[in-house]
Amino acid sequence: MANGYANPRDPSMGEAGCPLRGGGAGKGAPMILLGLGANLPSDIYGPPRSTLQAALALLPEHGVTVLACSSWYESPAVPPSEQPRFVNAVASLATDLAPEVLLARLHALEARLGRRRRRRWEARVIDLDLLAYDDIVRTPGPDSPLELPHPRMTERAFVLLPLTELAPDWRHPASGLSAAELLAALPAADRAQVTRLRGG
Repeated sequence: MANGYANPRDPSMGEAGCPLRGGGAGKGAPMILLGLGANLPSDIYGPPRSTLQAALALLPEHGVTVLACSSWYESPAVPPSEQPRFVNAVASLATDLAPEVLLARLHALEARLGRRRRRRWEARVIDLDLLAYDDIVRTPGPDSPLELPHPRMTERAFVLLPLTELAPDWRHPASGLSAAELLAALPAADRAQVTRLRGG
């Protein structure tokens, strides 16, 4: 660690800078899922992939253990725009934090790594999305705006492709459909736009 920041090339990480894939929950078991994305370089870590690797390395400082991570993928911006392509991955987590507290710490980590929230759908240094928290199904209410599972995860190939690699038997707690089934339901054109990065 240098200057208070984790080394994104920590030797405890896998070759992609992610904890080694595999492990975590059993077949179809609930799990906490994190979506990672970035399409701008950061002042601290440089290219998007390095920033995302650093975020994974820093999560333990926020009371979160990374159990496993997918490969890295590349995808176009959603909705379509002239923005640079995104780097994406999905990770499974373990934590004792309540969902709202976990989301607040993810936002704090985004800010630490240079994200400034100005407008929706803008290009960003880092995006950490809480996709699912075990088998909790929750709609936004007066006490919390948090919706679980993430309301748009089932529409996004850049989420479902890495999720299917990581945990193909994971089941959406509301629909009961597996990650693989949700991915298969997407248009082939959407799936074709998301590519696995070499060395990831």
